[in-house]
Amino acid sequence: MKTFLMIVMGLFVVGLIVYVVMAVLSQKTPDNLGLVHQQLRTCPDSPNCVCSEAHSQSSKEHAISPIKVDSNTWQQLKFIIIEQGGSIQSETTNYLHATFTSPVFRYVDDVELRWDEASKTIHMRSASRMGRSDFGVNRKRVTKITQAITSPSN
Repeated sequence: MKTFLMIVMGLFVVGLIVYVVMAVLSQKTPDNLGLVHQQLRTCPDSPNCVCSEAHSQSSKEHAISPIKVDSNTWQQLKFIIIEQGGSIQSETTNYLHATFTSPVFRYVDDVELRWDEASKTIHMRSASRMGRSDFGVNRKRVTKITQAITSPSN
């Protein structure tokens, strides 16, 4: 019984070390952010990313809907993100990059938004920097941002 408990404890410690290392590694800003041909980048094969651009709509796992709004809403977006716990990293007239950090292990996720003025549409991409699964966190985050944008109080 003592050997079994030692093995379990050892596995727990190794698992904890792996999570801590992944959290530290997630602090580095990835090179694959920003617009490519005036669109947000495609999601990787892993299920920890969602995107509203047309190139992602064929994947049920990654597809989300863009949001039709006016230019005033685009201007309010950074305040909505900050209110929800995000941190603005960069912004231009049609692009916004924010990060969200998980409370326990401090994993960082990137949220990118693109304003398409011609169609009055906000496109969004939310992706985890580390790991394969995000337990639906990115989809929930985008849903929460969408609800804040489209709520009658805005």
